[in-house]
Amino acid sequence: MAEQGLKKWIITFTVITASLLELIDTTIVNVALPQIQGNLGATLEDVAWLSTGYAVANVIVLPMSGWLGSRFGRKNYFLTSIILFTIASFLCGNATSLGELVLFRIIQGIAGGGLISTAQAILIETWPREDIGIATALFGLGAVVGPTVGPTIGGYILDISSWPWIFYVNIPVGILAAYCTYTYIRKTPKDGQGLPVDWWGIALLAIAVGSLQTVLEKGESEDWFATPYITVLAVTSVFGLLLFIWREMSTDHPIVNFKIMRHRSFSIGMFTSFILGFGLYGSVFVFPVFCQNLLGFSPLQTGELLFPGGLCTIVMMPFIGMFLKKGIPAQFMASMGMFLFFVFCSMLSKSTLSSGTGDFFLPLVIRGIGMALLFVPLTTLAIQDLKGAEVGQGSGLNNMMRQLGGSFGIAALTTLIHTRQGFHRSNLLSNINDYNPAFTTRFNAYINNFLAKGYNLIDAKSMAAKAIDGTVTKQALLLTYSDAYWVVGLILLCSIPLVFLQKFKKNVDIPADVH
Repeated sequence: MAEQGLKKWIITFTVITASLLELIDTTIVNVALPQIQGNLGATLEDVAWLSTGYAVANVIVLPMSGWLGSRFGRKNYFLTSIILFTIASFLCGNATSLGELVLFRIIQGIAGGGLISTAQAILIETWPREDIGIATALFGLGAVVGPTVGPTIGGYILDISSWPWIFYVNIPVGILAAYCTYTYIRKTPKDGQGLPVDWWGIALLAIAVGSLQTVLEKGESEDWFATPYITVLAVTSVFGLLLFIWREMSTDHPIVNFKIMRHRSFSIGMFTSFILGFGLYGSVFVFPVFCQNLLGFSPLQTGELLFPGGLCTIVMMPFIGMFLKKGIPAQFMASMGMFLFFVFCSMLSKSTLSSGTGDFFLPLVIRGIGMALLFVPLTTLAIQDLKGAEVGQGSGLNNMMRQLGGSFGIAALTTLIHTRQGFHRSNLLSNINDYNPAFTTRFNAYINNFLAKGYNLIDAKSMAAKAIDGTVTKQALLLTYSDAYWVVGLILLCSIPLVFLQKFKKNVDIPADVH
C-alpha cells in the first residue's frame, strides 16, 4: 500500500540519500588516489584496487539484492546495508595501510550493492502506481547525478582537508538515513525465510561476475591477455556465467530469477541499461582525463565544469516524471535523450588545445538534459511488465547491467585511447620531415626563439626537436579524445531503434505493495 503525505516524502528523501552514498563513492575516491598513494607509500597499480575492489564487490551483490531483500525483509536488508556502509566508511578513514583500506572498501562495496536496488524497490512501493514515473525520476536524481558530482565533492574536500574525510563525510549522512529508515519505512514480509539457500548459485555468481569485473577494471593496465591472470579470469568468467545461468534455471529456489527475462521489455531494457551505463560512466571518465591531462585543469576545476550539467539533470527529472504520467511515450523521450547525448559528444569532439572552461558549458548542459531524458524512460520501460517480487529482482539486474555497461565503457575507451594515440602519433610523425614547409617553418621558429634566449645552435636545435615532439604528443592526444567522444556518441545514436522494440504503454501498472 502506497504512503501518503509527509511520510511519503521522508521515505523518498531517505532512500535517495542512501543511494547517493553508494553512487557518489563510485567516483569520489578516484580524485584522491594520488594523495592516498603518497600517504600510504603504495604504487599507482596497487592503489587502483581501491576502485576495483569496491566495483567488484558492488556488482556481485547487485543481482542478489532482490533475493536478499525477500529473504530478510526489504527494510531489514536496507537498514543493515546502510549501517554496514557507514561503519566501513569510518574504518576506511582510519585505515593505516593499503591492505586495510582495500578490505574496508570491499566491505563498502558489499553494503553499497544492497543500497541502490533496494532503494529503488522501496520507492516504487512508497508511491502510488499512477505516479511511478515521478518516483523513478526522483530515484534517477541520485543514480545520474551521484557519479557526476562525486569528483567535484572529492576535489573540494581534498582542497580543504585530507583524503580520510572523503570517507568521514558519509558518517553523518549514513546515521541520518539509518534513523529515517528505522523510523519511517514499513516492514515487508520475509518471503524467502525458511527456504533453502542456493549456495552454489551464490558461489558461481561471485566467481563469474567478480572475474568479469576484475578483467574490465584491470585489463588495460595489465595489457589484457598478455597477462596470465587476466586470461584465466576471462575464461573463468565465461564458464562461470554459463554454469550460473544453468544453475539458476534448474533450481527451485534461485537467487536470481532469470524467468523474468520472458518479459520482452525487460530483456531489451537490460541492453539499454548497459548502453546507459556505457554513456554515463564512459563520458564521465573521458572528460576529466581530457581536461586534466591535455588542458591542464585541476580536479576541482574539472568537477566544477560537470556541476551545471548535473544541475540540469536535477531540474529536468521531475518534469520527465510528469511527462510520463501524462502519457507521453517513454520511447520518444529516450530517443531524444540518446540524440542529445550524440550532440554533446559531437560538440566535444571539436575541442581544441585552446578550449577554455566556457567552451564546455553548453555541451555539458546538453548532456545533463540528455541524461534526464534517458535514465527515467529507460528504467520505466524496463520494469513496466514486472509484478510483485519480480520488481526487486529486475531492479537488481537492471542496476547490475548499468554498472557493467560503465565498466565495459571505461575499459573499452581506455584501450581505444591507448591504441589510437599510437596511431595518430605515427601519422603525425610522418609529416616531420625537411620536405614539409609547415614543419620546417615551425622548427626554424623554435630554433630562432631559443637562439634569441641565448642558447647555442646545438642546444637550440635539440630543444626545438623536443618542442616539436611535445606538440605532436598533444595533437595525437587531442585526436584520440575526439575519437573516444565519437565512439560514445555513435553507440548511443545507433541504440535508438532498441527502445522502439519495447511495449508502448501509457501508464506503468506496477502494484504499490510489491514485496
